[in-house]
Amino acid sequence: MFFDGPILDALAKGSLLSAVGITWIILLVRVVGLRSFSKMTNFDFVMTVAMGSLLAGASQSQEWAGFLQTLTAMASLFAVQYGVSRLRRWSPRLDALVQNTPVLLMKDGVILHDALRATRVAEEDLIAKLREANALDFSSVRAVVLETTGDISVLRGDHVDEALFKGVADA
Repeated sequence: MFFDGPILDALAKGSLLSAVGITWIILLVRVVGLRSFSKMTNFDFVMTVAMGSLLAGASQSQEWAGFLQTLTAMASLFAVQYGVSRLRRWSPRLDALVQNTPVLLMKDGVILHDALRATRVAEEDLIAKLREANALDFSSVRAVVLETTGDISVLRGDHVDEALFKGVADA
């Protein structure tokens, strides 16, 4: 693509195509918005992983057509994500279809074992997350929520506002 020598061409392709690819992603994020990589939904998480894979593919392209196809795929994914996020606001049915529901795993210091089984979260993993959140004993934990992205939120304190449970299953 750039040079006749295979080593020099590989170095040039790897560095230049990667730079163009990451610049393209930055441009797309500036156009579509920061939410593109927010990982607020499972769709956003898939988008983040896909962009990484496409950037790797772009940096290893052997031909210009393949490189342009990869850049087009990146733009298409951003467009689909943008479109789905806009449609989710207007259609609760679509929102329910593409979005997971957060699940309550623990409330007021009590582990909800049925919820652990339903979500396939091991009690040991839950306890590890409690340690990460510096929970010193179960009674200090007001709630633990398995979020739509797979993250686990630990809420501690004397009281949790019920509004924080909006949309959470078993709350």
